[in-house]
Amino acid sequence: MTSSPVRLPDPSAQSPLPPEALRLRRVHRAASDLRRGLPVLIDGPTPLVLIAAETAGDDGIGELAALTDGPPLLLLAPVRAAAVLHRPVEQGVAAVAAHMPADLLSPEPLRSLADPTAPPLKGRPTLEPASTPALAPAAIALLKIGRLLPTAVAAPARADIGSRLADRALVAVAAEDVLAYPAAEALVLRRIAAADVPLADAPESRIVAFRAEGSGVEHLAIVIGKPGTAAAPLVRLHSECFTGDLLGSMRCDCGEQLRGALRRMAEEGAGVLLYLAQEGRGIGLVNKLRAYALQDRGLDTLDANRVLGWGADERNFMIAATMLQQLGLTEVRLLTNNPDKLAALQACGIAVVGREAHAFAPNGVNDEYLATKAARFGHLLD
Repeated sequence: MTSSPVRLPDPSAQSPLPPEALRLRRVHRAASDLRRGLPVLIDGPTPLVLIAAETAGDDGIGELAALTDGPPLLLLAPVRAAAVLHRPVEQGVAAVAAHMPADLLSPEPLRSLADPTAPPLKGRPTLEPASTPALAPAAIALLKIGRLLPTAVAAPARADIGSRLADRALVAVAAEDVLAYPAAEALVLRRIAAADVPLADAPESRIVAFRAEGSGVEHLAIVIGKPGTAAAPLVRLHSECFTGDLLGSMRCDCGEQLRGALRRMAEEGAGVLLYLAQEGRGIGLVNKLRAYALQDRGLDTLDANRVLGWGADERNFMIAATMLQQLGLTEVRLLTNNPDKLAALQACGIAVVGREAHAFAPNGVNDEYLATKAARFGHLLD
């Protein structure tokens, strides 16, 4: 017997935060529990309890069994599912389900099923496809919000799950809130602090910090000169890159793009560089390192992301548009080689009146990376 949707508390009751921020907080609490190996309830038609395959321990697996009614399923992103099931999967689906054999329901096998860089399972286990639960897309989306590999073990919640939420300290989140996360995160973004910070490449600089209420995720705007006085100031959307920006990694061109953009804006006398907390095109630093390991085995940057279960580009450019609007900028020239950024900003209400090229020569290590950006992502590097 499966349960009906759980009646979650009204997020707007007795709280000074807007309802959107409270729903965002619940999504982030759920993602945080998954990162810690704890089960989470996704509420909706036939509620699901799930754990993340890469963080599941024996305790989490036991807790999942105590909270569910029915055999567990393995939920996977489509490309990862094709590799695990050893067969093509339907195009355009957000999640694929397989029956979960009991002998694989333990931490090490689950990590091997989730992570193509982990030691492979001995032999070639046979996993049979299963009917995909209605809430599986929300489960995969929640794992991605937590920057986890998008593979989970899930089962229908017990019929009395509502009474067990408090007893088990189980976090519950509505499926619709998980799926609405990108728009909600941009909607509750707030400017929180600012200070003058002279930079070596741009002495007349000010850093403005933004935070999404309910999630705590922070993004920065580096404001050079007085861009508000220009008709269409130079703007760059720069996703943070720990390895390239801070360490000087030669595998990418991010560090050169960052410092080159600051110099260019300083030369023009004004500009804004948005430093976005979207490492690895939105997959996070740990997954970017996994993608690097797959690239060392012969995959390019796009296929490495997809084999991990991620899309080619998982970034949310609504965040960038909201930051520009709060800075009073609605018409810009974009410093980029990526036509997707042009289209994304324009779709979010920012008028892009021109594109300024921002290409750097290969260094002998990132040659193939740059070639892939041009050939497969459509970047304009000529």
